[in-house]
Amino acid sequence: MSDGLHFVRRIRTSPYFNRVRDHGVSGYSVYNHMILPKSFGMSAEEAYWHLNEHVQIWDVSVERQVEVKGPDAAKLVQWLTPRDLRQAIAGKCYYIPVVDANGGMLNDPVLIKIADDHFWLSVADSDLLLYVKGLAIGAGFDVTVTEPDVNPLAIQGPKAEAVMRDLFGEAITKLKFFHFDYVELFGTRQLVTRSGFSAKAGFEIFLNESSLAEPLWDLVWEAGQPYNMLPGGPNLIDRMEAGLLGYGNEMTAENNPLEMGYGKFCTLDGSIDCIGLSALQRIDTDGAARMIRGIRFDGSPCPPCYVPWPVSVGSQRVGQITSATFSPRLNINIGMSLIDRGFWDAGQTVTIHLPDATMRQGTVCHLPFATNTD
Repeated sequence: MSDGLHFVRRIRTSPYFNRVRDHGVSGYSVYNHMILPKSFGMSAEEAYWHLNEHVQIWDVSVERQVEVKGPDAAKLVQWLTPRDLRQAIAGKCYYIPVVDANGGMLNDPVLIKIADDHFWLSVADSDLLLYVKGLAIGAGFDVTVTEPDVNPLAIQGPKAEAVMRDLFGEAITKLKFFHFDYVELFGTRQLVTRSGFSAKAGFEIFLNESSLAEPLWDLVWEAGQPYNMLPGGPNLIDRMEAGLLGYGNEMTAENNPLEMGYGKFCTLDGSIDCIGLSALQRIDTDGAARMIRGIRFDGSPCPPCYVPWPVSVGSQRVGQITSATFSPRLNINIGMSLIDRGFWDAGQTVTIHLPDATMRQGTVCHLPFATNTD
């Protein structure tokens, strides 16, 4: 491969891999120890406009599931997160911060409640499986914790609904955002969510039978051709305009959910128990020392942000940009940054220090950058 990526057993491929190669994949990333197809011959901007105007098919098998099943499943899942799950119902999906004893974020999965004793954690890029297994064993929970053979295929973009209607009928289009249902596929029953890592959240088919991966790809591809479907993958421009934070970029175990703007997902009054509760209560009492914000900044289209870029006010460093791109819709560079208290108000002027030793002038703003990407 031109990008120098070597395929070895420890970096797993997905059951859609042959189809991805057949469609001319031109770039990969590695996510959850798996290959993530990122590009198919288009520039990031070309892929962005196509995603926002038409429909794409994405191999997102990297969205691995941590399955928690058994009599104590609900207790263990609640222990992982400060989000109150007591009223969670089967058939819905829930965004949850997973924290450690210090309140640091270990992952930010989407929780899929299949039944009262059966959950999937659709995880971001970290080894959450091992953490959950360790907690289950150490605390003696009556559960099984596994990674099932589930390989999501995403249909994303404004025409995704039309494609899904043609495939599965009108009923699937009634599915609400962050809800799931089941469809019949090749004589099997498959879970479908109304979700996706894009501003144009479409649908994800959580295929639980690897042997059906290539037939499923072909079925979706054929149904998508009247709607100008192309292969694609998560798009940085789209993600950033929508203010979608990326685990491993905007946040790691060094960050807590309160500073990431996830206070609405935290119940800290003592009515639920979770790992890190006392630490989060202290942070809440003291107030977050920094807060996630957007920064709009001037100049020509910025380079990729491989390492954090310092952000300063005068001679004082007040933050660092962790993701950045040029927004063709807004016609300006945009970046995400944790900004220190006292400097995070919208309108604050800052200086961004790029790796080439140049400086750009910017302004702090709230997320998302674009509230309407239609």
